[in-house]
Amino acid sequence: MTAVRELLSEPLKLRCGAVLPHRIAKSALSEQLGDRRNRPTRELAELYRTWAAGGAGVLVTGNVMVDPTALGEPRNVALPEEPDPADFRPWARSVEGTDAQLWVQLNHPGRQSPRFLSRQPVAPSAVPFGDRGIRTAFAAPRALTGDEIEAIIDRFALAARVFVDAGFSGIQLHGAHGYLISQFLSPLTNLRTDEWGGDAARRRRFLLELVQRVRAEIGDGVPLSVKLNSADFQRGGFDEGESLEVVRLLGEAGLDLLEISGGTYEKAAMMGAGRASTRRREAYFLDYAAKAREVSDVALMVTGGFATAEGMADALGSGALDVIGLGRPMTVDVGLPGRLLAGEDVEAERLCPKTGIRLADSLLEIQWHTQQMHRVAAGKLVDRRRGPLRTLVQGGLADPLNAFRRVRG
Repeated sequence: MTAVRELLSEPLKLRCGAVLPHRIAKSALSEQLGDRRNRPTRELAELYRTWAAGGAGVLVTGNVMVDPTALGEPRNVALPEEPDPADFRPWARSVEGTDAQLWVQLNHPGRQSPRFLSRQPVAPSAVPFGDRGIRTAFAAPRALTGDEIEAIIDRFALAARVFVDAGFSGIQLHGAHGYLISQFLSPLTNLRTDEWGGDAARRRRFLLELVQRVRAEIGDGVPLSVKLNSADFQRGGFDEGESLEVVRLLGEAGLDLLEISGGTYEKAAMMGAGRASTRRREAYFLDYAAKAREVSDVALMVTGGFATAEGMADALGSGALDVIGLGRPMTVDVGLPGRLLAGEDVEAERLCPKTGIRLADSLLEIQWHTQQMHRVAAGKLVDRRRGPLRTLVQGGLADPLNAFRRVRG
């Protein structure tokens, strides 16, 4: 156990010079704790204050939208048209007095803005969802103009500067799970023939431009991360080969940390769907991480599936990754990182109840953990016995569209 604890506790120096205190991070979870004007709330700061006290070395926020007119969920935090860093300082200061670093995850939903929020969302190309059920919840998008693409890049850069000025320690760009950056990367959703699409090199231009512009705004000493799909797991989509080439180029661009994930709304591999072989090794994306290590020396974070300290230490010891990401288990046990680092015999639990009904259980998987975050944000204890009926009723079972506004960051 001593060797396990030493591996988990080892600091990590990033390219930018910042040092992570140890190897356990809290990955992004969509909190839905913005107010009606999409500003951060006291409850959001309380949630992160609790997590920081729980021992995570890095806390990555849920997706913060760079455009207040393009939301993935109604209670997302979003950058206002004329932002003031002071509005975000209470959230940034929530980790003071701990070793935790608070990184903001910046995002744009693209076509993944529900119909009740966007009657006509924007995307690289006017490609609606193929899945009939999902298409009910999301309007068909229109294609962005070249000027609009440049304007979105400007918004990402502005947001990065504002949050660093507010006191956040790092920036993560959400390039996974079918959001806008992911839409640009995929040949299924990017059918453009201009400088922003047409082949793999032009499809990845949007992400690489974002990395360049954001780095210019935040400077060389602030950690910059990207969350990237290993693949979309859709026939003809963004595949592993293209993803590994993006990894290589991100490393050359000076990225500090790459978080590996996978899937989209239509193929939710990030939730563990279809990942039986890697579940046996605890982490969902370890095989891909080993391949990514071969093409770049950028620090790698893998999120999803980790259960035990021994499994985490084995993954770190293999050299395939550098940081362990924990998501939903942090809503079950807010002090999990500290307990793991202390050598306690504890597992990363997922306690979501099941009904045996596929649709209900897909809603439960998200809603149960979201409601636990809201309890912690309100100063309450996690309700480990919370049952499926109460969860579904509170989550709005009568409105099936809610299922699509509660996807994770």
